[in-house]
Amino acid sequence: MKIRLLPSSFEKDGSASARQHLTCFLIDDVVAIDAGSLAMAITDDERPLIQDIVLTHAHLDHVAGLPLFIDDQFSSLEHPIRIHATNEVIDVLERDIFNWSVYPRFSELKNSHGAVVDYRPFEQGTEFSVAHLNIRSIAVNHRVPCSGFVVSDGLSTVAITGDTAGMDTFWESLGNSPRLDALLIECAFPNELEELARTSHHLTPRQMGRELKKSKQHDCPIFAINIKPAYRKEVVKQIGELGIDRLEVLEVGRTYEW
Repeated sequence: MKIRLLPSSFEKDGSASARQHLTCFLIDDVVAIDAGSLAMAITDDERPLIQDIVLTHAHLDHVAGLPLFIDDQFSSLEHPIRIHATNEVIDVLERDIFNWSVYPRFSELKNSHGAVVDYRPFEQGTEFSVAHLNIRSIAVNHRVPCSGFVVSDGLSTVAITGDTAGMDTFWESLGNSPRLDALLIECAFPNELEELARTSHHLTPRQMGRELKKSKQHDCPIFAINIKPAYRKEVVKQIGELGIDRLEVLEVGRTYEW
């Protein structure tokens, strides 16, 4: 399985920056987990390969690129873009984004081939198929309904926490996975902003370290994700100070393969 975190900000010379304003993971070049930077960070050759988008939740940094991604392909789509999300997330998309005031309601529109959007609702705690992948959703601890995922291609299995705070439910569900090749865990704020992290239901390095002690059954590489760009330097330093050998920060734009 290949996973790549798409860039969402850029340096003066136009190269991708490590700062992560938006979240979008591309799996095996065909499935997107979240769509924050999806429209802005893929090439013309990559765009038509992506037919499935799986959403953790509806916060802007996770869905900002979704309307533009559909818009870019509206006339050329021969099959609708499949959006996999809980009913709560789909309701937010239809009410607050695809509402004609912010952006066209693509679910009401068709091109010459037919519908351009196909909502595929899933329930928390269930397994569902997306392209060649099997995905199990896990309800996580965020301020809004949010999912973490256990993703498998039949050979490798990767867990992605989504945005979350305390993770007891996540660890309990993850214990049912006999094999785990990698864990992607959120770590948004530095230790100094622990109160803000608690209020917004995110993790700091210190809190993440506590959570990782609860997951002893899986000895796999761990990658920190979702670092707020304004605090990246402090968070990366504090992650290093945890002294966890198998823990590192996921690099933007790098293709990881398990």
